[in-house]
Amino acid sequence: MSQTYQPNKRKRAKTHGFLARTKTKGGKKMIARRRQKGRKKLSA
Repeated sequence: MSQTYQPNKRKRAKTHGFLARTKTKGGKKMIARRRQKGRKKLSA
């Protein structure tokens, strides 16, 4: 059996990255929540 996780930096950034988050309403809320919590890293 092959491994299910095949890392790809570009795909990761496109789906979970900061710019991808800011394009949706829910993503903006998520970033705001993480900012409020004081996270060092907001997204992938």
